[in-house]
Amino acid sequence: MEAAAVFLPLLGAFVAGFFGSVIRDRGAELVTCAFMVISALISYYLFYDVALGAAPRTVPLLDWVVSGDLSFAWSLKVDTLTAVMLLVVTTVSAVVHLYSIGYMHHDKSIPRFFAYLSLFTFFMLMLVTAENLVQLFFGWEGVGLCSYLLIGFWYDKPSANAAAIKAFLVNRVGDVGFALGIFGVYVLFGTVSFDEIFAAAPGMANATLVFLGVEYHALTVLCLLLFIGAMGKSAQLGLHTWLPDAMEGPTPVSALIHAATMVTAGVFMVCRLSPLFELSETALMVVTVVGASTAFFAATVGLTQNDIKRVIAYSTCSQLGYMFFAVGVSAYSAAMFHLMTHAFFKALLFLGSGSVIHAMSDEQDMRKMGGLYKLIPFTYALMWIGSLALAGIGIPGTSIGFAGFFSKDAIIESSFAAHTGVGTYAFWMGIAAAFMTAFYSWRLLFMTFHGKPRCDEKTLAHIHESPKIMLLPLVLLAAGSIFAGVAGYSVFVGDGMDAFWGDSIKVLSTHTALVDSHYVPIWVKVLPLAMGVSGIALAYWMYIVNTNLPKALADAFRPLYLFSYNKWYFDELFNAIFVKPAFYLGRGLWKSGDGALIDGVGPDGVAALTKRWAQRASNLQSGYLYHYAFAMLIGIVGLVTWHLFTAAG
Repeated sequence: MEAAAVFLPLLGAFVAGFFGSVIRDRGAELVTCAFMVISALISYYLFYDVALGAAPRTVPLLDWVVSGDLSFAWSLKVDTLTAVMLLVVTTVSAVVHLYSIGYMHHDKSIPRFFAYLSLFTFFMLMLVTAENLVQLFFGWEGVGLCSYLLIGFWYDKPSANAAAIKAFLVNRVGDVGFALGIFGVYVLFGTVSFDEIFAAAPGMANATLVFLGVEYHALTVLCLLLFIGAMGKSAQLGLHTWLPDAMEGPTPVSALIHAATMVTAGVFMVCRLSPLFELSETALMVVTVVGASTAFFAATVGLTQNDIKRVIAYSTCSQLGYMFFAVGVSAYSAAMFHLMTHAFFKALLFLGSGSVIHAMSDEQDMRKMGGLYKLIPFTYALMWIGSLALAGIGIPGTSIGFAGFFSKDAIIESSFAAHTGVGTYAFWMGIAAAFMTAFYSWRLLFMTFHGKPRCDEKTLAHIHESPKIMLLPLVLLAAGSIFAGVAGYSVFVGDGMDAFWGDSIKVLSTHTALVDSHYVPIWVKVLPLAMGVSGIALAYWMYIVNTNLPKALADAFRPLYLFSYNKWYFDELFNAIFVKPAFYLGRGLWKSGDGALIDGVGPDGVAALTKRWAQRASNLQSGYLYHYAFAMLIGIVGLVTWHLFTAAG
């Protein structure tokens, strides 16, 4: 059954990809969607099986590598952590598959699109069910490949091709660190199997590695290298620049890859490796600082973006920062809780924005929208639900609240309860990000759905609600955005937490931030809600009551506005430091090194010399008999002269 959940999407991708011309568009849609829904149903069964107390298990499929001391099998690891990810990945993927039937119905390459979607899902499922680091790396690189294919799906658009290449290359930077971390783990432990590594980890708590004559704490080095991989995949500060540009792909791709699946792979990986990270305080501190900084940075950029999908993309980046600083204070289960709830409301927001774009004839600039709530009221209501969940609106101390309220507040309270310097830093960055999240979410709602329509008459006349095949998936996600938090609170971070997670997550007894978070002062519990409500109120004042205020503030604080609008100039900085020098070096090596030196002296030089001497030799073939007779005479004279001199000698 476990194998069916993982391999059914691969089968769907195979059929749609290789037989799409035979089964046509409708056949590709039916095959991939049917297999994806069945995979989701099996995943739900596995989740409830584990939640009800079934023992974790490893399902062997085949021996993969047997070489000297290195041997490992291709197996499927099923425990609580895996079950949660199976639930998230298959649910979102099934919803996106169904939504895409309506969204992509005019596209000319439907079988290819659905094949890519299902192939991506297979690789993601392979990642989350991995029993060893190499199998995890296989899934890790597979989703990277599929993200390249999906982001650049419309390959006739130069901007889509550029975004796909950018995503691929930035992720390769992170994957260098990830690969080095895997190599280091094998060197230290002599195995890549998770169970064997985790069993041996306590004995390696004080182990050291020597590199270039300097001794380092082994687990700190390895965890930091592995975390670099997570930074790339999960778009953390420094390796985040690919995520907003990835919005060039079709909107269902944005929901699938950048809301709930690929970008959360880094969070999952760190949680899976919690037995290692728990043994390195330095690594946990770095994770906390990077996550908190990302949450704040991305929120500041979301304040000024005008592309509806880019606003949500930066929101994703910010929410991933929350998950990572939860991991950094050892609140792994809170991070996974937010990962799960975030999957519902962020996919809802992305697909809801797709419904808006569909209604607006592919327009994505919010400055050209406005007044849509009367024209697409169903989408408007669903976007409100997603935004309320994202802003974490709920009543502290009760079971009343949207999904994000329960999970995000658990993270913020855990960072406060850590009572460390980095924990306090994360707490205040999280509070600031909560205010900005509410502001830019309602800025999006007010600019898109309220005020006077700012589109042209032709577009306005075309605006209509999306078809049912697109709206039904949004209803399912809206239900998760409302109820997933209250339904999962007890087992994810409440009283049932220990029994639910079992040994799938390891936390040292000295790391009590999540347990202590239930006893923080009341102002800590109320402050995130106050920030959320304040952000909503400010957005209402600026975009409904006093609509001239945004431009006035942008003009008054022009440098700050441009700093945010231009994304802290990270792209320009990286372009100056890395891209331009790389192009300059590459062109120099091409022209001077390869062209002038290697080809000039080597193949081209030898060929040119041969040609030159051949031309000179051909000049001797004049065609005149007396020239040949003279040459023969010269030769005879030369031979006689040589003979006379040698005889005399």
